[in-house]
Amino acid sequence: MKILVIEDETLLADSLKSLLRKNGFEVDVAYDGETGKAYAELGIYDLIILDVMLPRLDGCEIARSVRARRLGTPILMLTAKSELEDRITGLNAGADYYLPKPFDTRELLACINALLRRQGAQVNELTFGNTSLDLSSAMLICGESRVRLSAKEFDIMRYLLQAEGRIVPKEAILAKVWGYDSDAVENHVEVYIGFLRKKLASIGSNIRIEAIRRLGYRLEVSDLDQKTAPQVHPD
Repeated sequence: MKILVIEDETLLADSLKSLLRKNGFEVDVAYDGETGKAYAELGIYDLIILDVMLPRLDGCEIARSVRARRLGTPILMLTAKSELEDRITGLNAGADYYLPKPFDTRELLACINALLRRQGAQVNELTFGNTSLDLSSAMLICGESRVRLSAKEFDIMRYLLQAEGRIVPKEAILAKVWGYDSDAVENHVEVYIGFLRKKLASIGSNIRIEAIRRLGYRLEVSDLDQKTAPQVHPD
């Protein structure tokens, strides 16, 4: 799971990064609102921890921007403001939960896990064309045929499916799957896209991973007459 922390108090931000990493999360940190907004709009995070009072751009504006892009990423808002009107403003901007400072780290972790459970419980399978991705087993399924994906193959395939046919930039895939601090380059993405194409072909899938020159990748159904929008299946 990948979490974005947007917090301008360096000591707090770094403490959160350390805490979250110790609890098994991948973490990126932005120390100002403009940088945080750019990261958040990539749509590569499973959860965003967002301070309200930020330099350059406040947290409520970032939350509104994320929701305007129809990103369903859970947002946990942190702030020293504890008045009712402030909480209402944050929630109306798109936050899912509002945690006032100072907070107990146990409560913070409980909130994070609750939001991630809620997000993860929404779907257990993603479908496009004649092919499904089982999110619990990392299996690509087409009729009676199936093939298991490696961890990185799974992350890339899920990301492409969640994009619902929109173009996903290579740099966004790199950030999502390998992380900002990784030494991986775009060639790594191309190699794993090649792996996925072979596995899709091996099960008779009609999904095609199309490369859009200088932009990235998107999913298409090879028979245009049968092209369907991705679907999500509730538990």
